[in-house]
Amino acid sequence: MFDQLSDKLNGVIKSLKGQGKIKESNIEDALKEVRISLLEADVNYEVVKKFIAEVKEKALGEKVLNSVSPTQQFIKIVYDEIVEIMGGEASLLSIAASPPVIIMLTGLQGSGKTTTSAKIGMFLKKKNKRTPLLVPLDVNRPAAIEQLKVLGKKAKVAVFDTDPSKNPVDIAKEARDYALMRGYDTIILDTAGRLHVDDELMKELEDIKKTVNPVEILLIADAMTGQDAVNIATEFDNRLGLTGTILTKTDGDTRGGAALSIKAVTGKPIKMVGTGEKFADIEIFHPDRIASRILDMGDIVSLVEKAQENVDQDKAQELAEKMMKNQYTMDDFLAHIQQIKKMGPIENLMKMIPGAKNMMRQIKNFTPPDKELKRIEAIISSMTKEERQNHSILNASRRTE
Repeated sequence: MFDQLSDKLNGVIKSLKGQGKIKESNIEDALKEVRISLLEADVNYEVVKKFIAEVKEKALGEKVLNSVSPTQQFIKIVYDEIVEIMGGEASLLSIAASPPVIIMLTGLQGSGKTTTSAKIGMFLKKKNKRTPLLVPLDVNRPAAIEQLKVLGKKAKVAVFDTDPSKNPVDIAKEARDYALMRGYDTIILDTAGRLHVDDELMKELEDIKKTVNPVEILLIADAMTGQDAVNIATEFDNRLGLTGTILTKTDGDTRGGAALSIKAVTGKPIKMVGTGEKFADIEIFHPDRIASRILDMGDIVSLVEKAQENVDQDKAQELAEKMMKNQYTMDDFLAHIQQIKKMGPIENLMKMIPGAKNMMRQIKNFTPPDKELKRIEAIISSMTKEERQNHSILNASRRTE
């Protein structure tokens, strides 16, 4: 997400280099390019209009420091405004209420509600030590009920045994009572969806809300739909009173318009984003970190967090000591690669390193890192045990096999 917008904005910033001072004459062209970049990213027009006005006012006003370069000034101003339109700070899920805390997921059919239900369940279980219960409420599609049961089993999160012959409102009440008796402290309701917003769907969701009083009512929105996601969020908010949004499929070919528009238009924060197909591929939405990635300033905090979550620290220490003692083997190198791969696609990790994205663009015939790692793994796996322990025994004929 944001790759196209990031390229355009960094191009604009680069054009300001060499300017002695930010003046209206040299910032006008830059702002015009920023405006075009945001509109091409499918950001809401009114949001773009306000964004450009704020950047211009701050760039030409008294808030600009004379001690820094125009490029640095402009980057800081644009960064601050991007953070602001995306919500300013992270908005966490509200799970501090008396159990069972009920989280209601809403959205159109195909937005990823069912998969996101399992992802949130696993996230809360792992990060917050919660005991979640997934509840399928789409009785019109029995396959959706079975899908959630399969996903719950894979994610190791309990799923309520929904009877598709019953009314969704009654199922939600039964699930709440079941959770109270069995000690589940969090209920995640996977509600029905439609191909479009209609009164029948909204009436059902309103009845569920009125009956079980969820702490969170979250819209699951496909990031690839751009401004349509904002329109959908507005309609759901008007009927249900959303507490936030979760964007899915942000790892796809999306331009970022939804992420940059939803909070500014609806006033409701983006709470989480789905970043891939695996259960672990969901994270809290941090506006400041996203803004840093857009401007190629990196995101070291998220990178460190991923390392802490996915890398075996004892194993990493062991491998480091072997390297220091010159005892590092091909088996150790393979183990190192496998540790790194647990953190996600290498290309995504590199984007979290300041300046790395620009460096990747400049390298001609750049081989995707994950593809290269697979090739290296295949080479090491083709070696004999003795060769992996002592690579120096490999001769020229063996290397060309």
